[in-house]
Amino acid sequence: MKIRIFVIVCLLSAFINAQKNTLAPSKPVTDEYFGIKIVDDYRNLEDLENPNTTNWMKSQTDYTNSVLSQIPKRKFYLEKRLEFDKRQGYSISNLNITNNDKYFYLKKSGNEKVAKLYYREGFLGKEELLYDPAKYKSNEPNHEFVINYISPDLIGVKVAIAMAEKGKELAEVIIMDVKNKYIHPETITNTTPANIGGIKWLKDNSGFFYTYFPSNNPKSQDFYKNTQAILYKIGTKPNELTDIFSAKNNPELKIDEKKSPIILDSNDKYYVGMLLDNNYYRQTFIIPKQDLLENKKTWKPLYTKEDKVRSLQLLDNDLYFLSQYNAQNYTLCKTNIIAPDFKNPEILIPERNDEVIGQYRLTKDGIYYTTTKNGVEAKLYLYKKGKSISIKLPFPSGNINLQAKGKDFSNIWISCSGWANEEQCFRYDLITNSFSPENITPITEYPEFKDIVVEEMTVKARDGEEIPLSLIYNKNIKRNGNNPVLIDSYGAYGSSRNPFFARIYLLWVNQGGIFAVAHVRGGGEKGEKWRLGGYKETKPNTWRDLIDCTEYLIKEKFTSKNKVAIWGASAGGITVGRAMTERPDLFKAVILEVPTTNTLRDVLTIGSNTDEYGTIKDPKGFKGLLEMDAYQHIKKGVKYPATLITGGINDPRVPVWEPAKFTAKLQSNTASKNTVLLQIDYEGGHGNNTTALHGHSNLSDIFAFAFWQLGHPDYQPKENTKK
Repeated sequence: MKIRIFVIVCLLSAFINAQKNTLAPSKPVTDEYFGIKIVDDYRNLEDLENPNTTNWMKSQTDYTNSVLSQIPKRKFYLEKRLEFDKRQGYSISNLNITNNDKYFYLKKSGNEKVAKLYYREGFLGKEELLYDPAKYKSNEPNHEFVINYISPDLIGVKVAIAMAEKGKELAEVIIMDVKNKYIHPETITNTTPANIGGIKWLKDNSGFFYTYFPSNNPKSQDFYKNTQAILYKIGTKPNELTDIFSAKNNPELKIDEKKSPIILDSNDKYYVGMLLDNNYYRQTFIIPKQDLLENKKTWKPLYTKEDKVRSLQLLDNDLYFLSQYNAQNYTLCKTNIIAPDFKNPEILIPERNDEVIGQYRLTKDGIYYTTTKNGVEAKLYLYKKGKSISIKLPFPSGNINLQAKGKDFSNIWISCSGWANEEQCFRYDLITNSFSPENITPITEYPEFKDIVVEEMTVKARDGEEIPLSLIYNKNIKRNGNNPVLIDSYGAYGSSRNPFFARIYLLWVNQGGIFAVAHVRGGGEKGEKWRLGGYKETKPNTWRDLIDCTEYLIKEKFTSKNKVAIWGASAGGITVGRAMTERPDLFKAVILEVPTTNTLRDVLTIGSNTDEYGTIKDPKGFKGLLEMDAYQHIKKGVKYPATLITGGINDPRVPVWEPAKFTAKLQSNTASKNTVLLQIDYEGGHGNNTTALHGHSNLSDIFAFAFWQLGHPDYQPKENTKK
């Protein structure tokens, strides 16, 4: 018996200390900014061509997978999600409805790896398979593609299909004639319509606009530079592109080479072009439609970012838009296209005190629009004859999406969802004031979730602000401080964490946990003041809101310090990384998923991020960037929580060296014996454009790691029954 105990102790010791034998190579570099010297211990890891770097990343990933493989229920979430997929039968995404009532959508059956493109004429029409992505480059078996974007023309005669490979950002676009399923021989490359620019068809369906990337290397610092808005005519050879809006084509507009020009909207007379970047408001131009089609350079400025305009729509000679000029929560406005005045427009719908105006759609009957309170309570209205009419939804919803055909049609579709309510689509009839279910995706029963409740609350932050906090838990839990809690938080770019039916969150609850979403400042849940409250120099509010929400849950005995894990992805890496480095004592475990953790260097690589994080070129901007840099706040001798850090080898938005550098420094400096794991996804990028199996598997690891570290008995490795 003593020998057996000795062996287990040895295995446990090796299990905990194995990483200390594989610390990353360090070649420190010292930079000086405005008289302040900053030491970067792992600058060398930014060189992704160096074998020392790539070998270390690979060894860390192998080690991480070996550690996670010892968790008994590592694949539980993967298996349950696949089971749910089969129970549902199939899922629908990317629904497009043309003006003549043709439905185009992606459909994935429960036992399929990827979605296929389908089509039907009318909601009740016969479903027809149009394209299976397995056919694309089928003679290259090592290449696996997914359809990540579709765009039918205005009457559904042709459809553009974007194919993306294994998590890569760039896609290749093919064009199909719907009637005979003929694939045109030309393939459009170096574009990413799912993320930037989309595809905008010409009215005669002879071609479309898209955004072209001259660089095909997402890891290059030049990837986002000198992009072009292209007018593509069907049948044109790919090397005969017509650049109609770019820094190169339009030097008179003085376009920043780092901003992506896109064609935004049009009516019968004009096209609108926008310079896309990470700024919340953007610079926009307008041109007569015929001039653009003839490649005449008659673009004129329409509005600037100082006008605070979003969601522009053109209707005859009117411009409709949402405005935050002298308004926190938006006003819906109108101005004339001939002499536009964006700072003194006609205000159709005034600002509401505690509701943020969201989507709006122009129809024959008026303007339908949505609002949200705290980002989680959604409402629907119809603006008609100068008045807003409240429309009661089929069920209380946290999120609403609208789809309409346009000003000449009454058709309006409303999709409603919530944290514990599956999304359902309804067609609204104004005459009868009724909703008719129009779900292409079957509504599935989940009896295992019947006892789950959602509680929306606010938590008072240290400075008095009320932070919205969503809690999802079993109604029978006991507030005894012993519940495992996983807190998801983002807080950037004015993006709201609106409720959606997240089966994986509900699975966490069914396993005995509480899932929380902290709607911290930097997001858009409470309007412009919320965005600006966690932006550049005010960014510390973002992670301190997360800290304050965590302390509230502990104080109210929902949980305790040893039962809290926090999770942040992408820009949420700032929120979670700095909460961890500022209050390492408060959390038991931390998950950083493709995280931004080294902002001082990030803004030099992804230049457009200066719009959100700040610039290193002035003392104020430098100070803000340094304060939000989690990597630079790791200190020697501090006991940090157990941490899982992930990165995507194909990620152009957060370079894979950011999570790698953070891991290396944390491993080298932490004084605790808590595990620090790095997992590089060698088939993925920023978490998109992958198969369902791949995505489920990655999330399964995250949830298994969290439950392991929070002490769930079903997730404890055999060598480590008490962690």
